[in-house]
Amino acid sequence: MGIEYIATGHYANAVFDADKNKFLLKKAMAVQKDQTYVLYNLMQNILKRTIFPLGRFSSKDEIRKIASEMKIDIENKKDSQEICFIPDNDYVSYIQKSGVLSEPGNIVDTNGRILGKHDGLIKYTIGQRKGIGISAQKPLFVIGLDMDKNELIVGEEEMVYKSELIAEDVNYIFYDEIPDSFECYAKIRYASKPSKCKVFSQDNNKVKVIFEEPQRAITPGQSVVFYDNDIVIGRGCHIALTADICRSMVRLVCF
Repeated sequence: MGIEYIATGHYANAVFDADKNKFLLKKAMAVQKDQTYVLYNLMQNILKRTIFPLGRFSSKDEIRKIASEMKIDIENKKDSQEICFIPDNDYVSYIQKSGVLSEPGNIVDTNGRILGKHDGLIKYTIGQRKGIGISAQKPLFVIGLDMDKNELIVGEEEMVYKSELIAEDVNYIFYDEIPDSFECYAKIRYASKPSKCKVFSQDNNKVKVIFEEPQRAITPGQSVVFYDNDIVIGRGCHIALTADICRSMVRLVCF
């Protein structure tokens, strides 16, 4: 279309590194607003043509002030939350209207013992406690979703924490040559804090990630994004936990 650059409202920065002769994706100045977690797929041909005007501001208040001075009527607009195209954050209805069917099935423990019934796996997520619909002597949490058997797997809270994962479809922004292993910080979801880990390269563009501290609710389908301070190294898509109980979890689309 003849467009040289595109400007986007994401909180991030694209910075040219002369030593590497490439553009790097860096965190925004407003750390609480940083959105680099969702920009991991950007390649050099896109990064070099993308402008992030908000990345250099340390707070949303600064941007609202500019809007006020320019008499732009969005100065008092509420911050956007969640996914903008899903009304009232009703994810289940959106998924169902998209034609995804989810039938009732059994709720089971790690030994396969039936504890109750669920009303569709799309209504549950790893780490969930409320709304499972069964009672027990100890609180139970969702620790797995077996799509083949249509079973919701539950267990005690310690089972929600895992130290390792396998990820595929790895995209490196920082590295030209993929190292056999490297240490970094990683996020397993947008809102999580970066945690120290070691990454080991495997065949077929996969990596094994081992965290120093167990992570809560590592979930297949999410992305793991690697950081070196404020620089995005790259990302991989979660495909499995190393624990056997989670190997048949739902495979979601990674996007």
